[in-house]
Amino acid sequence: MPRAAGLVLALAVLLVVAVASTAIGAKAVPLGDVWHGLAHSSGRGNDVLIREVRLPRTVLGLLTGAALGVAGAVMQALTRNPLAEPGVLGVNAGASAAVVSAMSFLGVSSFTGYVWFAFAGAAVVSVLVYALSGSRGATPVRLALAGTAVSAALFGYVNAVQLLDSAALDKLRFWTVGSLASATWGTVSQVWPFVVAGLLIALLIGRPLNAMALGDDTARALGAHLTRTRILSMIAVTLLCGAATAACGPIVFIGLMVPHIVRAITGPDMRWTLPYAAVLSPVLLLGADVVGRVVARPAELQVGIVTALIGGPVFIFLVRRRRMAQL
Repeated sequence: MPRAAGLVLALAVLLVVAVASTAIGAKAVPLGDVWHGLAHSSGRGNDVLIREVRLPRTVLGLLTGAALGVAGAVMQALTRNPLAEPGVLGVNAGASAAVVSAMSFLGVSSFTGYVWFAFAGAAVVSVLVYALSGSRGATPVRLALAGTAVSAALFGYVNAVQLLDSAALDKLRFWTVGSLASATWGTVSQVWPFVVAGLLIALLIGRPLNAMALGDDTARALGAHLTRTRILSMIAVTLLCGAATAACGPIVFIGLMVPHIVRAITGPDMRWTLPYAAVLSPVLLLGADVVGRVVARPAELQVGIVTALIGGPVFIFLVRRRRMAQL
């Protein structure tokens, strides 16, 4: 299938999943009522449910999914590590630890306030994991081990802060497992500029990332500016992961799974991998969110739990398939 046609098909699938996300929940809403709620604002029950609860949740899922999927694709290309993704390499953990610190110790309570802490935490942990794994001598195994160790330490810190601060525990117990349940139009309006900026930067560096995949010497021979590409890549990853984590909490494995699926369709060309990842990652995230709403009715399973249940076996499969026995 031509890649352009495949992208159109992926967009059609995304539309179907977005409609399902708007229609399916603890309370089933007929499609006619979904359309009425989108087109009109009568103030009746289902209209309010669609416009003020499910639609912002769906839009936030679209933004967060695209952010995590593209960030994972960029990280895998930049590090030439098939296991790289924001959760595995500790980037989400860094953002989470910074946000929890801001909420508990500084009294920051708004997205506008703590998103900057999320950016700082994501950037610091990215540099730390890269340094711990040997910098330029980093291997996929070292990166994965360093990221796992840093993540464990930071999430231990997050849990300790929550246990010592009962107010923080109430506020963060759903956020720390990754959730779209608290989405509002206010959150959407604050997060989208950061996500769009990160996506644009990532799309602009698709060609030099292709060159870097061939090795630094070959990339230089092809005219790629390695330092600039690395800096722009880290800016893109920090914007995408920081914004997504600040809005929804640490949602893992989206950035690991989707790029592998995409490369099976598009091949290694980042100019196609990144747009496909931006479309298919929300499909997976919104699909997982819908599953979480259905399997525990009338309660709800947070989307971060569902993606972890799916992503764990996928991670093991990828490791075994690549025969990384040294892990």
